[in-house]
Amino acid sequence: MKLLRAIANLGYGSRRQVQQMFRDGRITDAAGEVLYADDVRDLREVRLDGEPLDPPPGLVLMLHKPVGVTCSTKDAGRLVYDLLPPRFRLRDPVVSTVGRLDRDTSGLLLMTDDGGLLHRIISPKHHVPKVYEATLARELRGDEAALFASGTLMLDSETTPLAPATLEVVDARHARLTITEGRYHQVRRMFAAVGNHVEALHRSRVGGLGLGDLEAGQWRALDEAEVAMIFAAPAGRA
Repeated sequence: MKLLRAIANLGYGSRRQVQQMFRDGRITDAAGEVLYADDVRDLREVRLDGEPLDPPPGLVLMLHKPVGVTCSTKDAGRLVYDLLPPRFRLRDPVVSTVGRLDRDTSGLLLMTDDGGLLHRIISPKHHVPKVYEATLARELRGDEAALFASGTLMLDSETTPLAPATLEVVDARHARLTITEGRYHQVRRMFAAVGNHVEALHRSRVGGLGLGDLEAGQWRALDEAEVAMIFAAPAGRA
């Protein structure tokens, strides 16, 4: 693909605006040599005003979503896209969230412009585990782990039981829950089904990928090895 179209597709501007960037000599290679609109180059070798371009298509981001931010492009209030460079909204193909975390849930959120990868992650048949840390309003009864693991728990208004889930008790009002589905408000509804209420919820891991030291509100692009970790069995906590 010619650089003019490729850079416009990254959201840096319309084709006319990007054409002007070429005319102004703002687009170069890593050595500072001026490039031209019709050139075909690896985008990782291209610089705009001396800075590397955003990652090319096939982008996968990990974002530490804070509480109070919505996984949407147009809802009222603060959106996850407000945490990214504004041009990310203009990329083609578009960058979408991989599933959702509700406004009151924090933690690991994946975003990608790769539709095939997105569907592979969220598809129940791939059984990608998601780990949540829950703070509860009341103490655990003691039978929750067995019930959640049974594969028989039915949520209100649903017609099929939940897949087995793993509950680890941290203390009387804190639990770690690993699920492989992504039903609407699933974790909150699971605890509601056993007479409890989730006061705070944080997703710490997707597959074998953890947040590490990524701070709330921050994001970074993942490399191929990290993307592969999504489909690997969790090796530890992060």
